[in-house]
Amino acid sequence: MSDEKNLKDGLDDMLGDAKDGAKKAADKASELAEDAKEKASEFADDAKETISDFTDSAKEAFTGATGENKKVLAGVLGILLGAFGVHKFILGYTKEGIIMAVVGVLGFFLCGIPTMIVSVVGLVEGIMYITKTDEEFYNTYQVGRKPWF
Repeated sequence: MSDEKNLKDGLDDMLGDAKDGAKKAADKASELAEDAKEKASEFADDAKETISDFTDSAKEAFTGATGENKKVLAGVLGILLGAFGVHKFILGYTKEGIIMAVVGVLGFFLCGIPTMIVSVVGLVEGIMYITKTDEEFYNTYQVGRKPWF
C-alpha cells in the first residue's frame, strides 16, 4: 500500500509540477502576446505616419507641378504618348483625355488611322505646350482651361 501511496504522491507531485509549468508557460505566452500586441500597435502607428507623410509629399508634388514643371511634363507626354491623351490628364482635362485614349486604343482596330490622327494631335499639342512661354502656357491651359490646341 505504501508503494501505491508513494506512486500516487509522486504522480500528484508530477501533476502539480506540470500544472505549475503550464501556468508559467501560459503566463509567459500572455506576456509575449502583450509585447507582440504593443509592437504591432507601434508598427501600425509608424506605418500610418509613413503613409501620411508619403501622401502629403505626393499631393504636394502633383499639385505643386505648375508652370514650367507641368508645361514640360505635358509637352513631352503629348509628343511621346499623345495618342493616349496622357498629357490631357496631366493638365486636368479628363474628358478630353478619355476621348483621346479611347480613339487611340480603338483606332488600332480600324487600320490605325484614328490612332495616327490622335497621335498627330498629341504631337502638335506637345510642341505647342513646350514652345509657349510659361506665362502663356499657364494663362491658356491652366487658368483659361483651353482643352484643344
